[in-house]
Order: sequence, then C-alpha cells, then structure tokens
Amino acid sequence: MKWSWKIGTLAGIETRIHLTFLLLLGWVGASHWIAGRSLDAALNGMVFILALFGCVLLHELGHSLAARRYGIPTRDITLLPIGGVARLERMPEKPAQELWVALAGPAVNVAISAALFVWLSITHSWAPLGQMHVASGPFVERLLVANVWLALFNLIPAFPMDGGRALRALLASRIEYVRATQIAAGIGQGLAFVFGLIGLFGNPMLLFIALFVWIGASQEASATQMKAAMAGTPIRAAMLTDFRHLDGRDKLADAVRLILEGSQQDFPVMEGGRVAGILTRTDLLVALAEHGTDYPVTAIVRRDFLTTDYTEMLEIAFRRLQECNCHTMPVIHEGRLAGLLTMDNLGEYFLIQAAIKKNGGSSEAAAVLQRHAAGWS
Repeated sequence: MKWSWKIGTLAGIETRIHLTFLLLLGWVGASHWIAGRSLDAALNGMVFILALFGCVLLHELGHSLAARRYGIPTRDITLLPIGGVARLERMPEKPAQELWVALAGPAVNVAISAALFVWLSITHSWAPLGQMHVASGPFVERLLVANVWLALFNLIPAFPMDGGRALRALLASRIEYVRATQIAAGIGQGLAFVFGLIGLFGNPMLLFIALFVWIGASQEASATQMKAAMAGTPIRAAMLTDFRHLDGRDKLADAVRLILEGSQQDFPVMEGGRVAGILTRTDLLVALAEHGTDYPVTAIVRRDFLTTDYTEMLEIAFRRLQECNCHTMPVIHEGRLAGLLTMDNLGEYFLIQAAIKKNGGSSEAAAVLQRHAAGWS
C-alpha cells in the first residue's frame, strides 16, 4: 500500500503503518491538549490510541493466523486511521473456513476485553462509567470498553465488516456463493441506509459509517461477481488478439502514431522476436514532455514486466495484475507473443459475461466468446 512504512514483523507477517495514521495520532494529541490543557493529557491520549491500535493489530493478526491454518498466507497488515487491513493472498473458498477467519478478529477483542475485566476485578480498579469521557477516565477501563465496541462494531452484518463476511459464509453454506454475497451486500446497504438516516438527525459519525458500509457492500458484490465470471476461464477467452507492437529501433513518434490510430494504451516492444519490455501511455507522455518525439522507445521501456501463458486461468492472471498495479500483461505461448491481457479488455469481458448471464446464456455473444477462445486452442 502506498504511503505506508514497515514497522516490524509479527508472527512472520510484515506490519506497516500508513502516513494518515500519524495525522490521527496528532489530532488525538491536540484534542487531549485542548481538553486537559497539559502535556500529560496529550501524551495520555496518544498512548491510549496507540494501545487501542495495538488491539486492532491483534484483531487483524487473529484473521491472519486463522487464514494461515487453512493454508492462506497474509501479505501484510497495515494500520490506517479507520482500523487495520490484513491483506490475505486469497479469501477462503469454503464457507466454514471463511466463517472462522471472519470471526477470529472479533474473538481477539472479546479475549482482550475478558482479560482486562479479570484484571480490573482482581485489582478492584473499577470506576463508575460516568467518569469516563472521550479524553479522560481510567486507562484500562476505557481500553476494555473500546475493545467491546470494536467486537460489536465488526460483528455488524454488513460488508466490509467481519459480520458481513460471517453472514455471507452462513448463507453460502445453504445457497450459491454469488447469491449469498448479493443477499449479504443487500442487507449491508439496508443497514447503511438506516445509519445514514439516523446520522442526519444528530450523529455525523453515523453518516461516515453509512458511506463506508454502502461502498464496502457494493465493492464486495462486484468483486464476487467478477470472480464468478473468471472461475475456470482460461486467459485466451479474454485476451486482446488484435493489437499493435513497437520495434526496439522505433522512436516515440512511432508510439504516438499508434496511439492516435487506435485505442491501445500500452505497447509491447519487440527485440529479436521476443518481448523486451512494455511502453506504457503514462511513460510515453512523460518522455514526450522531457525529450521530444525523436527519443528511442528502448530508453523508457519497462523491462520488469509480468508475462503469462494463455492456458493460465484468468482469475490468477487478474490477481497478478492487481498485485503489481499493472495495466497490461503480454500473453506468451511457446515463445511467441499471442496476445495482451489488459484491464480495459477484462472490463469489456466482464460486461459481456454479465449481459450473457442476464439473457439466460443464450446470447449470440456466448458463441462469439467461444470462437474467440477456440481460435487459440
């Protein structure tokens, strides 16, 4: 994730902190300074927020360790002002596995709350709840209450919270996965509407939560539909076969001509019959502004590009494109360039698949896709 820095490794998982988290820390310190008018108050507030996000980190670690149990590694955990994000290599495929992975995070907060409850009971450190405020109150008791709220908030049955994934997993154990996702997303968006309505009458924070939930539910539904469309589909079904390429001896002027002649944005650069690199539209525009049209394309070509074979599954290739934040991937078969896999073409493929499904699978477009794939069989 951009603008994040590694702060350590926990259970073999890289832990990162986002730049915006530092802004949150500064805001908390300033708020406590204004409330308490002292450096101690500001420091106490910052220490509390660090402790709270330590619990958030353990929450995400709970997800990661549960996923590891099912053979799913975690790339990293990043702390953001809105919470933590554990980037799993993939989501669990079985509903029972997804359920346990989803519930593992809130279970950590419940365990922390229970441990703090026992500590307060043993030490007789309980204080009336009325003494607790946003910027003051007994530290341990505030942390206990915060963990309870973290567990309850994450169990709301709405994406992208853990409760939404748990609900989807329970539904998927009885009905088809895509349909289960659509129902869970619909419930989440219904709750978002209720939160937003309540937020209009006095709680602006609920408006933020409503927007967060609405967008999360929509994205989850779209991602699941895309995954279903790609399942079991080879790359040759969606790759771009009518494309242009550049030669290693070409200049930027040649690339400009190809862009103006068609809609292709990125171009493979060939040297000795093999793909030597990728010239992206962004790199071309920057080079044009700095060097002009007579500059050689080989001077700005990206040589650290990914390739794939057209027999590879579309789902795997799409994930690789997302991970490298790439727009285009050359498709190589038996040493020759067979096509290009681009985000634009994938988008068109998904739209066509959605139209076919809406028409019951009888559309002529289905035959077109089959002939397209068969052309490279």
